[in-house]
Amino acid sequence: MAKPITYYLRKDKMPHIWCEGCGHGIVLGAVLRAIDSLELDKNNVCVVSGIGCASRAPGYLDFDTLHTTHGRALAFATGIKMMKPKLNVIVLAGDGDLAAIGGNHLIHAARRNINLTTVCFNNSIYGMTSGQYSPMTPTGKMATTAPYGHIEEPFDLCDLVFAAGASFVGRGATYHARPLSRLIAKAISTDGFAFVEAISQCPTYFGRRNKMRNALAMLDWQKEHAVTTKAASKLSPEELADKFVIGELGTRTRPEYTKRYEDIIAAAAKETDDNV
Repeated sequence: MAKPITYYLRKDKMPHIWCEGCGHGIVLGAVLRAIDSLELDKNNVCVVSGIGCASRAPGYLDFDTLHTTHGRALAFATGIKMMKPKLNVIVLAGDGDLAAIGGNHLIHAARRNINLTTVCFNNSIYGMTSGQYSPMTPTGKMATTAPYGHIEEPFDLCDLVFAAGASFVGRGATYHARPLSRLIAKAISTDGFAFVEAISQCPTYFGRRNKMRNALAMLDWQKEHAVTTKAASKLSPEELADKFVIGELGTRTRPEYTKRYEDIIAAAAKETDDNV
């Protein structure tokens, strides 16, 4: 890093509240290394979150930050971006915050292709509220609200967001911290809606109930089950059945929403001038 990581932190807010072994600090570090690699001015970065373990992250960051209501981070971030389109607006939120109560906001932010970067801290569980299953909990896994095993199929948020219209979609993991940081840097550099799913470990609520007793065991699981996009292209669906793909999963070029809106403002102003 060009600057020490403490340059981007509110040191008076330490120590953080995350549990021992939680992966969210690794994801936050990846975000800060991405920002540092792009040499972004702190005064030109705004970080927004909703509610949940991941959503505590902006409280530790020395940027303009906004801690909003459950599931509404993207709605607040959209307002900020519309008012200040030159800002780099980054949303940090968990799988419950984005895929459950905030799912509709996620779909429509991608559909609009508004220039926001969203990082989903996916630990497959509701960690802040004692381990209920989330829309991202894998089938068959245990949770406080699924003591005999979760029976629903989880979302593939990357597929969902790209299908909805996002310009950039990628997935990384806390075991692969440096590639995750590079993915986030690409997302921030994208002119349009960009989404990165970061697979993160929750040893306290997910791990203990699912025979992974500590963070090391969960990181080992990531190492054994992550497959790069290049490697995945050579595997059959059967070979990929218990794996997850990491890397750049989808890119496209589409008109960006705030620029379209500026064109509307310019057209309206011209019409007004013509009629004077």
